[in-house]
Amino acid sequence: MEIEQYFNFLSDDDIRIAGTRVGIETVLYDYIYCSRTAEQIADTYPSISLEQVYATILYYLQNREKVEAYIVDWIEHGEWMRREQARNPSPVTLRLRRLAAKLDSS
Repeated sequence: MEIEQYFNFLSDDDIRIAGTRVGIETVLYDYIYCSRTAEQIADTYPSISLEQVYATILYYLQNREKVEAYIVDWIEHGEWMRREQARNPSPVTLRLRRLAAKLDSS
């Protein structure tokens, strides 16, 4: 089996573990940035198997430069989205903030 068969390449910035909705960034963030073992990662996400976790790590190791750029883009996009949400909170967020402030003042 080719390593790529473990994944669905939906676009350049969206690679999912085959048969799941889990993106490789989920596994690799835990592996690279949190120093979690494959076993710990598999235990955390019941929709993926230990084999799929190892395949994701192997794909990363075989394509390190490309996958590191993918992860950095994903992190930067997440940071940008959080900044945008802080600048332009949804009506629901604003309402919840008002309710929380009201409860705090009681």
